[in-house]
Amino acid sequence: MLIVADSARISHLADIEDSVRGSRIVLEDGVVIDSFVKVKPAGGSGDLRIGRNSVINSGTVIYLGNGVTIGCGVAIAANCTLAPVNHAYRDRSRPIREQGFLPSRGGILIEDDVWIGANAVLLDGACLRHGCVVGAGALVRGELPPYSINVGSPARTIGYRT
Repeated sequence: MLIVADSARISHLADIEDSVRGSRIVLEDGVVIDSFVKVKPAGGSGDLRIGRNSVINSGTVIYLGNGVTIGCGVAIAANCTLAPVNHAYRDRSRPIREQGFLPSRGGILIEDDVWIGANAVLLDGACLRHGCVVGAGALVRGELPPYSINVGSPARTIGYRT
């Protein structure tokens, strides 16, 4: 089920597949989905919720898998991949594509005011806390802390993993 707020903008070149398993795709007010963004309900029955005023840039692929929650004011740069699902692969007597999927690690959670750099990959269990920044080309599979202000320094602490 696709639920799009009146003020959300989806490029006519984006590809958002509706779920056949009952997953919900919810785009809140002010969301922008750029051209060549792909949303694919694959590998589970998780939902996708994109919060107010978040922007998903060109070439990004979002699999629903075990669910993706994107907070408000999030900026996702070009060509990122959000994959909240993992293939099972332990049974060497069968092809991987026939083994299904591993148990969920919690999906992907991106809190408010997060910036994700170009070509980043977020895996099942990724949790990006409020205000963190993910560097271009990073691979995230765990939790990144929220930003904090260091005493004596006006700089923002940036959490990223490569």
